[in-house]
Amino acid sequence: MLNTIRVERAKMNITQAELAEQLHVSRQTIHSIETGKFVPSTVLALKIARYFNVDFSEVFQLAEEV
Repeated sequence: MLNTIRVERAKMNITQAELAEQLHVSRQTIHSIETGKFVPSTVLALKIARYFNVDFSEVFQLAEEV
């Protein structure tokens, strides 16, 4: 799953740690999601989109299947 969390954080000028604190997860969780090593639960993904005040599909996209 691809995501634009890093871009959205940059727009708001917040760190991974600050986002993690707001979402009640670890900074490592945010890092893992950003790098594609971890796919968040539906609930967490929706919370992330709501935090950035954007539609879910603006933050998360399915990767092209090969």
